[in-house]
Amino acid sequence: MTDPTADARTVLQRVVFPVHGDPQALPLYLDAETWSWTESSDGGLTLLAKARGLDAENPNRRPLRLTSRNDITLLDGRRGLTVPAGRTISLGTYFNGFPASYWNTWTALDGVVLRVRTNGVGRVIVYRSNARGVVQRVDAVEVAGEATTEFDLPFTSFIDGGWLWFDLIADDADFSLVEGDWLAREGASPRTAGTATVSITTLNRGDYCTRLLTEIGNDEPTIALLDRVLVVDQGSERIVENAGYPAAQAVLGDRLQVIEQANLGGSGGFSRGMLETVRAGDSEYVLLLDDDVEVEPESIRRAITFGNFCNRPTIVGGHMLDMYDKSKLHAYAEGIRWDAFIWGPFTPDRHDFAESNLRQTRWMHRRFDVDYNGWWMSLIPVEVVRSIGLSLPVFIKWDDAEYSLRARAHGAATVSLPGAAVWHVSWVDKDDSHDWQAFFHARNRLVAALLHSPKRRGGKLWRSNLASDVKNLLTMDYYTVAMKHEAIRNVLRGPGQLHTDMVDRLARVRALGADFVESKPMRIAEELPRFPAREIKTITTSTVDPGPTGLAFVGWLTGKLWRHAFAKPVGTDSPRAHLAYQDARWFQVPEYDSVLVTNAEGSAVTWHVRNPRRFRRMLVDAVRLNLRYRRAWPRLSRQYRDALPEITSIDRWADSLGVDGRGSDES
Repeated sequence: MTDPTADARTVLQRVVFPVHGDPQALPLYLDAETWSWTESSDGGLTLLAKARGLDAENPNRRPLRLTSRNDITLLDGRRGLTVPAGRTISLGTYFNGFPASYWNTWTALDGVVLRVRTNGVGRVIVYRSNARGVVQRVDAVEVAGEATTEFDLPFTSFIDGGWLWFDLIADDADFSLVEGDWLAREGASPRTAGTATVSITTLNRGDYCTRLLTEIGNDEPTIALLDRVLVVDQGSERIVENAGYPAAQAVLGDRLQVIEQANLGGSGGFSRGMLETVRAGDSEYVLLLDDDVEVEPESIRRAITFGNFCNRPTIVGGHMLDMYDKSKLHAYAEGIRWDAFIWGPFTPDRHDFAESNLRQTRWMHRRFDVDYNGWWMSLIPVEVVRSIGLSLPVFIKWDDAEYSLRARAHGAATVSLPGAAVWHVSWVDKDDSHDWQAFFHARNRLVAALLHSPKRRGGKLWRSNLASDVKNLLTMDYYTVAMKHEAIRNVLRGPGQLHTDMVDRLARVRALGADFVESKPMRIAEELPRFPAREIKTITTSTVDPGPTGLAFVGWLTGKLWRHAFAKPVGTDSPRAHLAYQDARWFQVPEYDSVLVTNAEGSAVTWHVRNPRRFRRMLVDAVRLNLRYRRAWPRLSRQYRDALPEITSIDRWADSLGVDGRGSDES
């Protein structure tokens, strides 16, 4: 029997199972079937489908149903699995399928070897898919006792997409997977054998961050590829004083380093991590991670290994899963819609693997090439950092997207690698388009467009911004409009002030809200009793109503603009209605002069009060400011593009961070 420990071939991807055996995460690792064997009339064995919705003629096209919580007991540590007698388990899943098309496209490998170690009597069946999600059986073997089986699988049909995976079928006794690995073929070697520094930016999230550090430190194959784990602490609650820090320090040892600095947002924290990694000179990559995530440690190992095999230096990104609903994927591939220069997913978002696993999700078998990857998990080659510099000095928002666009212009692509992911604090209950973050969304989107938009004068960006302003004005969200207008003014001041602006911009944005009642969230039990005693009606609207369209929209908009600009408000001394977040749509809120709207988190309400004078003034500003940067686009674009190398340079960032050439302040 082959000794896998003596194998010189590179392990590209390990078959793994959840660290904590979380049942909610199981669909990401295994696709449990409910099958049984029965004796047929001719004495043979017939495979019967027992679970609802199974198709015995096409067993790979059925909805996933984990039959019971007892499936957890099938797991044998991190690598092993026991298939009960007469059952089938498929490893055609997000974490254990092999994304062959991505390896075929971005590396020089021409095939992969699947090595499966088993114990017992059963069958190992290998499948592949194509870009259309069509599944084909590749090979199968029957094994007995302790066995090591290898399958040599060439990349002959994976140009546009396709995965590889294997299923395990138990005979009339339990059948065990000891471990499985996807290997590079003999003689195949990586372009480089690089290691990485992990850089985590944290702000008063010590519990999350110390758990993350411990997860990384407890996975030996991952730690073997890491030189340092760097935490840039920008908060007032020091992570070194957190109760979980000693445990993290114990498993990471000398690899763990904490740097404390002022809060300069994600761009300042991650730039510090890039800078320290470049200056240390012992890592080929810097891996950026958010602090409020849980990581599948194998994801880190896979990202580094993939980066080593890529044909050229490549940014390798991980996907984002929902920390509180672990089978849900936020977005599979993201890009820029160039006409209006707006980011977002171009694959279905909030995909639930518990409802439709990899084998049942046809669109996921296609290879998607992305424009950027979020910095919740992103592996960046140090060679790229030296070539294009650090982040834009923009505090938060658009820094990750802009960096990938800048890297691509210098020949370095970004790949969102399937099977590499973190669980991130959910965005379902967040709406950062209306709070203080709206300033950074608006300003940084405009800066990124000036740097990278291929469209004449930014295409339809100005129209998109103007339409958004009108919507916010009609919903009486004047604070958001004020922030967006200040964002435009900031851009018009030029790129030279971005580094100094970053230091206190957050405080100034929050201070801007003092003049706007809707900027102050109120908890109903604490705040509403101060209003005169009268009924505040809770309004429920139809969620299927799309609002006015076509000529009806033109008439509706004309009437609402006139009313909000000139009609005298009535009853604005207190709220007269209350709209739930999902009911507070762009065409519903304008019907009121004074209304409460629940925030996305469901934790508070904001009070929106119609103000005709403010509406008229801000509407004029919206038209004037959006036309102003459109007219000045050629000059502004040239100004920002010329300044980009200097404002993102290591030396300029070192000056802003107060770091000299001899190193950093450590804790």
